[in-house]
Formats: sequence, structure tokens, C-alpha cells
Amino acid sequence: MADTQRMACQQLQSRIMTAAEAAELIPAGATVGMSGFTGAGYPKAIPAALASRIGRLNQQGGDKFRINIWTGASTAPELDGELAKVDGINMRLPFQTDPICRDKINKGEMEYTDLHLSEVSQYAWSGFLGKMDIAVIEATAILEDGRLVPSSSVGNNKTWIEQADKIIIEVNHKQPAKLEGMHDVYYGTALPPHRKPIMITDPSERIGEQYLHCPLDKVIAVVETNAGDRNSPFKAPDNVSKRIADHIINFLHEEIEIGRLPRTMLPIQSGVGNIPNAVLEGLNAGPFKNLTAFTEVIQDGMLKMLKSGTLAVASATSFSLSPDGMEDFEANIDFYRDKIILRQQDISNHPELIRRLGVIAMNGLLEADIYGNVNSTHLMGTRMMNGIGGSGDFARNGYLSIFVSPSTAKGGAISSIVPMVSHVDHTEHDVKVIVTEHGLADLRGLSPRQRAEKIINHCADPEYRPMLLDYLQRAEASGRGMHTPHLLNEALSWHQRYEETGSMKQ
Repeated sequence: MADTQRMACQQLQSRIMTAAEAAELIPAGATVGMSGFTGAGYPKAIPAALASRIGRLNQQGGDKFRINIWTGASTAPELDGELAKVDGINMRLPFQTDPICRDKINKGEMEYTDLHLSEVSQYAWSGFLGKMDIAVIEATAILEDGRLVPSSSVGNNKTWIEQADKIIIEVNHKQPAKLEGMHDVYYGTALPPHRKPIMITDPSERIGEQYLHCPLDKVIAVVETNAGDRNSPFKAPDNVSKRIADHIINFLHEEIEIGRLPRTMLPIQSGVGNIPNAVLEGLNAGPFKNLTAFTEVIQDGMLKMLKSGTLAVASATSFSLSPDGMEDFEANIDFYRDKIILRQQDISNHPELIRRLGVIAMNGLLEADIYGNVNSTHLMGTRMMNGIGGSGDFARNGYLSIFVSPSTAKGGAISSIVPMVSHVDHTEHDVKVIVTEHGLADLRGLSPRQRAEKIINHCADPEYRPMLLDYLQRAEASGRGMHTPHLLNEALSWHQRYEETGSMKQ
């Protein structure tokens, strides 16, 4: 018998079934919208059951059983990994971090569309992506009238429920029941020419509802689960991360003293990872109080800031917590529920809101070139790492767009600062600040050649700095195109040298 507190809708009681039975309802070739964002709130049982079914069928020969998968962002090995392992994914969008998916994408065995996260819902509403057949949504509970209590992420769930012909719901008993009330689902979105202003002027404001509307006639299955999210541990900040964090904290203090930032700062956005968490720890150790966050994910560092009072409120679309962070969150959920708002990602990443609020955006890069163009997705220009995620939403529209990275990778064999990036995700027009452990380059208001000198002298590793200065000087001496000087026969030679010798060093 189902738990009536989690499964209060009598009309759906007859549709409760096992994950294996629900997986049988997903046909080959289907386009499936899955819940999930950064390893939170994704379906736990149905993807594994579907992968098992696909694996059996594909072993029998004949046409391969594959589906198209759309999500909010990355998910977990139980979803992406299991389905990729049996070659069950034809097309994946809009973001992934799974090593098996990555390998198949880079071998040309899986199609992958990398999208700005704020645009995914608009693409779906506009019909650019085609028809969605089935949505598989994790929920914390189903109310009597069929509304869903969202799980630990909202992501694109509202859009998937609206767009899909059929819906399968996973009710996850492991998710804290007290998540109810933390969400803010906005039902005022529309396509042009019917759009209206989104009335958020502070990250603490709520404009929507606590629940997801779910048409009962679309629901073909309900599966009950009891499994936790993918909560990956974060490493303690190393020396490089701490030095990067110190440069950013000092820069923000200077901006306040100059008067370019208010003493309460502006809302912060932080990408996921060890360096962003180090920055958050640095902010938490400073004199700041009652800061706000308008971001994509709540990380461990933000929980600490909320507890200390450094952060007053955090608006996001998902969590990305370590096991210790999740334990703390669940133990203190009554405290956090008053300070955290989870929204759908077309609101959490909305350009209008990012621009209006004046968000300070901090995201990672793979490489930057001497003129400030940033590659955040492709290794050596061709091999997809993860995807652009929401960094572009915040970089172009934020009050400050800060990109961070260690100055080298692969034990110093790769320089993160190169003559020309091998792939461009964020152009020089959107990149305001670049930071490595060696220093910070404030690029605002500078010409390309001024930016080059600053990036080389402040951010490049000392071992690569002479090589970069030599390249710049010879490019300037060529007399060709003095606005952004390049030697076209050498601009990507560092990448070629790495491919051929295993090092960018001469």
C-alpha cells in the first residue's frame, strides 16, 4: 500500500507500478524529458530499469533501441551512465558530466546539443527541438489534486510536464518531506509577443507557486523509490584554489572601496567545483553580512554562509552538496527552508533577471586567450568536456563576469592562457575579469592589446609568460591587423604541439 502522505492522489493509486513495468512504457526512438540538475532530483529507478531492458533488446540484434534524453543539466551515473553504457542514448541535451557519455560524444557515437541553460525551455516551447513523448519526473510527493511537491531540483520540470504527451512520476521517499514550501514555480512565462516583465527585484522575492501542476490524464505510471541524490564530496581547498579566492576577495573589497560595488555587494552566482567553494569560504571569512545569491546551485559553501549570516538568502534551481553538506541540510532543513528558494531554470538563469539584479558571476574556464576570449567546453578545440551550462547566461548579463582557472593543467604541460583559444564559448566582450593563482586581470575598458599585456603579466604561469610575450611582440611587429595582432600560422600552434608532443612547452 502506498504511503498516503507521499501519494495522496487517489486517482493515481491504480497507476503505481514497478520501475521495470514503467520502463516498458517507453518505446524505442522516444524523446524523453528527465528531471535532474547537477546530480539532484533526477529519477533513480526508471533509467536503470530502462537501461536493463535496452541492454537485453540490443543484444538480440536488429535495430538498436535508443532514445533521446533532455534534462535540466547533468544528472548521475544511474541515469546518464547506465543508459550510455548500453548505447541507449541517441541524442543528449543540454549539459552532461558523465565520463561514458563524454567518451561516446567524442567518438561520434552519441549526438550532443550544448545549449545555454536559460534557453532550453524556450527551445522546447517554440518547437525547435521537436516533440517530447514522455517526461520522467522525480517528486517528493503527490498531493490529493495531483500537484507535485518538487524534489531537490526544479530544472526544466515545469516545461517537461507541459510539453510531454505522457508523464511518469517517481515519488522518492528519500527526499526530505520538508522540502515542501522551498520551491517557487512561476507560471507566467510566455512566448513573444505575449511576454511580460518578470517581477523579481530581489533574490528573496517569490512570484510563483510551491507546486508543479500535473495533468492527471497524462500520467501513465507512478513508481515509488527510496534513493538519495548523487552527493559528491568536495576536496578541501588547495593552495591554488585559496590563492585564486584571495585575489577575488581582495578585488571585491577594492571595488567596494572605490564605490563600484555597494558595501552589501550585489547578488553572487557561483559555478560548481572546488575553486568556487574556496571563493565562498573566503567570502564567509570576510566582514560581509546579509549578502544574497542568485545562482543555479546551492553548494556546501553557501550553506555555511547561510548559517553564519554572511548570506541572507539563496535563490537557485538545484542543490550540489557533498554527503556532509546533505547531512547538514537535512538536519537543519527548517532553518534552510526560510532562506533557500528553488526556481525553474528558465527563471534562475533568466537574462532579464541577471541584468536587473546586477549579479556578480564567477565561473570556470578551460583556457583563455591573451585577448580575453574564453573556452569553457572543448579540450584542444574538438573534444567536449561537459558543456557551457549556465555560464553564458550569467557572463553576458551579469554586472561582473569573473572567470577562474589554475594557470596550468596536466602537471604544467598545458597553459590555461594561450595565444588563441581553440574554441570560443565566451567572447572578449562578455569577459570582465580573469583570475588564476598568479593574479587577477581586470579587463574592463581596455583595448585588445592592453588586455593582452594584463592577462599575460597577471594571469599566465611564469614558465609560459615569456612565450606569450614573445608571441604578442612578434604579432605586433608583423604590422598586420594591429587592433588584435595575431600570427595566424602560430595562433593554434601551442595546441598542435601538445597533441604531437604531450606538452605546450617549446
